[in-house]
Amino acid sequence: MATSIEQRTLSLSDDELAFFHKNGYIGPITVYTPEEMDQLWKQVHRETLDRGHAAYPEVDASVGAPNIFNYDRHLDIDLLAEHVCNQKIVDRVASILGPDLLCWRSEFFPKYPGDEGTDWHQADTFANASGKPQLLWPGESENDFGAGTITVWTAFTDSTRENGCLQIIPGTQNKMNYDETKQMEFDEGRINAEIKDGVPRGFFGYDYRQLQVDPGWKPNEEDAYSLVMKRGQCVIFWSTLMHASLPNVSTGKDYRMGFATRYVPTKVRVYPDTDHIEEYGGSISLDRWGAVLARGADDHGHNRIVTETLRGTPIRTVAAR
Repeated sequence: MATSIEQRTLSLSDDELAFFHKNGYIGPITVYTPEEMDQLWKQVHRETLDRGHAAYPEVDASVGAPNIFNYDRHLDIDLLAEHVCNQKIVDRVASILGPDLLCWRSEFFPKYPGDEGTDWHQADTFANASGKPQLLWPGESENDFGAGTITVWTAFTDSTRENGCLQIIPGTQNKMNYDETKQMEFDEGRINAEIKDGVPRGFFGYDYRQLQVDPGWKPNEEDAYSLVMKRGQCVIFWSTLMHASLPNVSTGKDYRMGFATRYVPTKVRVYPDTDHIEEYGGSISLDRWGAVLARGADDHGHNRIVTETLRGTPIRTVAAR
């Protein structure tokens, strides 16, 4: 009986699921207390400085690849490996995707005082920067609109309107306004250099508007909702939901740090027919990459699965009940 009560507590309720399916997101959800997050982030921040075990140690953040430089630190930092399998997260994601889950990517998203906001965007196959699909659902071709991925964005510091919180447009997850088969042009000179509709926005050296299906279309920002979160809280959303972030207009040292973990069912093929990622002005080999079976079982065998971090620590996953 205790297990079933715990299951109901950690899974999304019927009302929460209905809200999610209508709006494309749910949250904020508390995963850690502020004090727990302070301690976690203090240790993780220190460990990120050591790239001796990182999956992509050859990437130099100074030459235009800060985003891929920040990928997948859950593969070498034990606390982040625990975080991607946190039952408060994966049981809720399982309510949406089913019991068997892969965490296929994680990313840090820092925003320091003076940093621009992030362009409005959607992601389905994640070919938006690399030009090659990184996810293929069963029966999906490279030109299909698929289901994307579930992103869980956790606030490692308080996320406010002043320091650049996330924004979403609820209910936009079922229609792609961007064509990921198009190509965006990377230009490091764009970073922190453009104003879009009165707001400093960019996309890590790209202009996401280059992918618009209709070049004259604009998102309806009147429908946007700003996701203010306390450190230790998360939001769960479809990657195909229109989302962006505000610029950090705070003063002093009020930076925002988000950590995104991305989940798909085990039936999805990740990085199909490729051995590297080339985007954001850099290239990384996938030789040390592997998906984490964050919950349940993998009966498909499509993807390389890692069972321990690159430091050799076993990854404790959550069994489906």
